[in-house]
Amino acid sequence: MSINNFNIGPFEVGSNFRPFIIAEMSGNHNQSLDRALAIVEAAANAGAQAIKLQTFTADTITLDVHENEFKIQDENSLWNGKSLHKLYGEAYTPWEWHGPIMKRAKELGIVCFSSPFDETAVDFLEELDVPAYKIASFENIHLPLIRKVAATGKPMIISTGMASIAELHEAVTAAKEAGCKNLVLLKCTSTYPALPANSNISTIPHMRELFNCQIGLSDHTMGTGVSVGAVTLGATVIEKHFTLSRADGGVDSTFSLEPNEMEALVIETERAWQALGVVRYGATDAEKKSLVFRRSLYISSDVKQGSILSQENVRCVRPGLGLPPKYFDQIIGLKINRDVAKGTPLTWELLLDK
Repeated sequence: MSINNFNIGPFEVGSNFRPFIIAEMSGNHNQSLDRALAIVEAAANAGAQAIKLQTFTADTITLDVHENEFKIQDENSLWNGKSLHKLYGEAYTPWEWHGPIMKRAKELGIVCFSSPFDETAVDFLEELDVPAYKIASFENIHLPLIRKVAATGKPMIISTGMASIAELHEAVTAAKEAGCKNLVLLKCTSTYPALPANSNISTIPHMRELFNCQIGLSDHTMGTGVSVGAVTLGATVIEKHFTLSRADGGVDSTFSLEPNEMEALVIETERAWQALGVVRYGATDAEKKSLVFRRSLYISSDVKQGSILSQENVRCVRPGLGLPPKYFDQIIGLKINRDVAKGTPLTWELLLDK
């Protein structure tokens, strides 16, 4: 079955179009609306087609408990020692900011949508008429939320971090049964940052075959190499966390791209997409003018009519206007049928049979 292309706002998503690049703001606004608006501008200037928010409050995502399993206790975590409630309180985007942020994005010609983390967030985002929805990896088993989003009929992007094939099947089935027509699954490794060696982007074509939908990458690695590699495997959507400067800090700043890096991501993923092309052998139209730089057989010293060709008077050199090198052994010992000057391309017309 063919996989349908579709639009998110004015932008077309699919293998026939350059990768759809999402700049994930997350909590990198550091609780400043002015900074949030500056992030939108920087994303647009870098060439991203979308800026993405997260719509939740600490109370809609967890309980106000600050001990035991509600406290992050992982020395390798960026957020070690913080309670979930405190972390989400720092990371959330005030709901009253969504309107101004989306307005600024529209003015700059990019789309803005969000990841809702509960059903009330979906209702709120519908009031703002967002063009699409994203389901975060940690919510990909939240089937009631998936059904709620799917029922809007908007394009839907689901990150697949940690999910088994069975769990993804449940999520995709729930989305489609609830009305989702346009779906993207993002290969994702839910570590922050993620390592390239733990990204397993070879899953991308396998996932596309399994679920018959657009596949992309939610990339938490440093740099742009993994995203470029994903495009060569068929990713049509790339999501990267984005900030003005990692030095400014913020909950996700450590693994976020800066503006010059986002611009490089846009450029290099488009180049990778352009390079995919089709299966083809032989000279392309653009290469044909370079055929002259191949080697071919040339007369390497002046010869008289009736002279016998040998390694002393025939060489395999550039340019490529004479007989191909594969005929070298075959023409040795043949006679020339006229006087020929050094530098003449060797052709069959110049030869006498033995």
